Amino acid sequence: MTPEQLSHAISAALAESVAAGDFAVELPDTVKVERPKSREHGDWATNVALQLGKKAGMNPRDFAQVLAARLETVDGIAGAEIAGPGFLNITLDAASAGALAQKIVEAGTEYGTNDALAGRVVNLEFVSANPTGPLHIGHTRWAALGDAIGRVLRASGADVTREYYINDAGNQMNVFAQSVYNRLHGLPVPEGGYPGAYVQELAEAVRARRPGVEELPEAEALPVIRDLAYRAQLEDIKATLADFGVEFDVYFSEQELHDGGAVEQAVARLREQGHVFDDGGAVWLRTTDFGDDKDRVLLRANGEPTYFAADAAYYLSKKDRGFTEKIYLLGADHHGYVNRLKAIAACAGDDPQANIEILIGQLISVNGAKLSKRAGNIIELRDLIDWLGADALRYSLARYPADSPIAIDPELLQKKTNDNPVFYVQYAHARSCAAARNAAEKGVDRSAFDASLLTHETENDLLALLAQYPHQVAQSAEFREPHRVARYLETLAGAYHRWYGACRVAPLADEEATDLNRTRLWLNDATTQVLANGLALLGVTAPERM
Repeated sequence: MTPEQLSHAISAALAESVAAGDFAVELPDTVKVERPKSREHGDWATNVALQLGKKAGMNPRDFAQVLAARLETVDGIAGAEIAGPGFLNITLDAASAGALAQKIVEAGTEYGTNDALAGRVVNLEFVSANPTGPLHIGHTRWAALGDAIGRVLRASGADVTREYYINDAGNQMNVFAQSVYNRLHGLPVPEGGYPGAYVQELAEAVRARRPGVEELPEAEALPVIRDLAYRAQLEDIKATLADFGVEFDVYFSEQELHDGGAVEQAVARLREQGHVFDDGGAVWLRTTDFGDDKDRVLLRANGEPTYFAADAAYYLSKKDRGFTEKIYLLGADHHGYVNRLKAIAACAGDDPQANIEILIGQLISVNGAKLSKRAGNIIELRDLIDWLGADALRYSLARYPADSPIAIDPELLQKKTNDNPVFYVQYAHARSCAAARNAAEKGVDRSAFDASLLTHETENDLLALLAQYPHQVAQSAEFREPHRVARYLETLAGAYHRWYGACRVAPLADEEATDLNRTRLWLNDATTQVLANGLALLGVTAPERM
């Protein structure tokens, strides 16, 4: 019996009690069940009697007693005891608890998925690095965390589009083009330009794609160089993300907003909403009406749109494309964007509390990381992947909340010991695969399953944790916190290692395989599945051998 099934059983018992006249009270949509702090208090606990007892005009303990009597008649429930002022501690029978192992194996990769966010249409924007240089350490966290958030949202039923906003408009792109042009001609880096050695690589790429480009007049060459160098750099960004296991559904160009007239249209639409005003020759959006610290300029006095105008057009584009929820993942230096983006949402007629969500991530550091030889003044993501590996990086970044600063210890991540969290979890998966291979060699298969045989204390602990996995996934999605999955996997790995040390799956050399061995193989394989499913949500591989 899973926690969800138990919750439904309690709800049914409550409804039966109301129908029988045991008490009269409005029933909740769902009943929450939790693991008690001590297993001596049962497998699961609920405080529903405390919530409803007084509303029903009863002492909560008396209310709990009525409910307990009904629950004890439910198949799979061995007992229900009242504790304290009205808590209800529930113990499942061994067969009911153990049956979960078979259900997990049969569900496979679908175990843990849920429909908690079904019907939600979400645009998730993250990374969105300028296409003027390689991805660096500042983008690493959002690449790992944003992708994991997208995965848990989808696992909980949301319709998610992962989007990368390409800042390919504005003067930065002109400076970028000039930097590449100067490298092509052996000239110094322009003032405020890009000095990294990668610019020379881009210059060579431009030359290869457009032979003779350096012979063109500067005014004619710059637009060509800008386009070709931009495309080459974007290809490098996409390749690095792919090596990191991150894919986007949409790469959205800022320049296309300008070229298609979307910025001007956005200003007109916001004016129709009554939030645009003119002052000093400029066009403004009255964002102070919605919590911003000052009003924002959309069009300068010379008619040029601001970055803020593009932000407004981009938000309206997301709305027009049917995304009722827009999630932005921004770096620690973007706190000032929170109120202005929410103000855009409000000015566009959306609810800033429901239609837009902005997550701010704190900084990360990697001890001993070296500046990129290509970029000179940054630590490249590609170098970090080559040094530490995508799995170690992704796991270590996903196991902390976004608002928590992280200092990554490379020495720890390279250890093949239980001190290294990603090794600890991956090793549990590899160990479970080895246990299955060893069992097969001894003639153990899954031809029989008797859940009542899973009575060892470590088996009870392992089953209880396996039952919690769907709830962990749903919570991770609801709160945008995939670190809950990572911490859960570490706890599950510990429970598996303890079980592995106490209970044999394969028989000893002189023993015949029994139904206990076969049933334990189901439990072993159920753990394998949950470890693999959880690691997949973090974008981390589940090796079968280590």
